[in-house]
Amino acid sequence: MNVKPKIKSIIQSSIDLKTKVLNDSELIETLQNIVDQIIHCFENGGKVLFCGNGGSAADAQHLAAELSGRFYFDRHPLFAEALHVNSSYITAVANDYGFDEVFARLVLAMGSKDDILVGLSTSGNSNNIVRAFDEANTLGMITVGFTGESGGKLKEKSSYLLNVPSADTPRIQEVHILLGHIICELVEEKLFKD
Repeated sequence: MNVKPKIKSIIQSSIDLKTKVLNDSELIETLQNIVDQIIHCFENGGKVLFCGNGGSAADAQHLAAELSGRFYFDRHPLFAEALHVNSSYITAVANDYGFDEVFARLVLAMGSKDDILVGLSTSGNSNNIVRAFDEANTLGMITVGFTGESGGKLKEKSSYLLNVPSADTPRIQEVHILLGHIICELVEEKLFKD
């Protein structure tokens, strides 16, 4: 079975979407604003919290690790954490309060005014992320939504929205990690290069 044409088609669809993002001046401007907000947050002793489900949970954890560990060079760690990493907490809260509350309760426990909550949801409609954004907004946190084209429910709840212009989940997630890597690189460069 020759799958080379299919492989090339998948790669091309990823390239096409990234080209759309490259040419989306509004999305690029929003990305710049998010970088500025995260730099300001860290300069003022704040923290960046991430949440997502499934593949987006993996991306949330990945990006938190890039900030709290290192990206390109050795430097002081930054306070960045993915809210799903404690499996005992997740299962206890899901059991006692429902899965929709697993991130919201940690936002209440860990979040402060001017901290940042980044939620990754390709649909923008994940109830547990929507609830976390509700709590973050109540606390005065800055909320950053990484979504697909429509933005879903997160569109109205995000201080900043990176809504990738696609409805194809794998392609959206590929762009989410690209945008996240750009943020990590620029934040690290600004805070530590000098």
